[in-house]
Amino acid sequence: MDTNKETKFCQSCGMPLTEDILGTNADGSKNEDYCIYCYKDGAFTGDFTMEQMVECCSMFVDEYNKNTGQNLTACQYKDVLRQYYPTLKRWKGDDANLPHADHPMKKVYIEEVNALGIPGLHVDTLYVLQGSFINQAYDINGNEVKLLDDNATYWGNQILKDDDRCYGIACCEQFILVSEYGKDGADAELVILKRRDK
Repeated sequence: MDTNKETKFCQSCGMPLTEDILGTNADGSKNEDYCIYCYKDGAFTGDFTMEQMVECCSMFVDEYNKNTGQNLTACQYKDVLRQYYPTLKRWKGDDANLPHADHPMKKVYIEEVNALGIPGLHVDTLYVLQGSFINQAYDINGNEVKLLDDNATYWGNQILKDDDRCYGIACCEQFILVSEYGKDGADAELVILKRRDK
């Protein structure tokens, strides 16, 4: 392993790029500029403004503090991001040649989730999420079962319900999964696992 290799960063969100989180081009090849959370199948996963990206990424201030030894507040971290992002390819200069349209499958998944008719569940957007981040354990017939692949990525979101519980959504080419859980994923229940018609 080359220890002198320079660390590359996602040119959209600034995350350090490792081989396992590289985005993908339309032909399935790896993209060396963007992470899988920002860029999938040749398109950005969200048509964000830079300020929206700052808001989204500021939620990970605790991880930033852990990795840098700092103790920034979310507001201080936003200021850091606002200084840093204009140096990244997606946010600097003329963006006319960047593929800013939302990923084509995102709209399809949103329509399919909303068509399920689950009370209190309506999604406006989905994000690319790592399986290990959202892979809940469910009690099925007395067994603790996980249904997602920790190493895969899914289109997903978390929707707060009126009773302080949340709906969790995970979509992929094969299926749509909706779960319900309390704070920090407590008492997770499977609401629906629906095979998709491709």
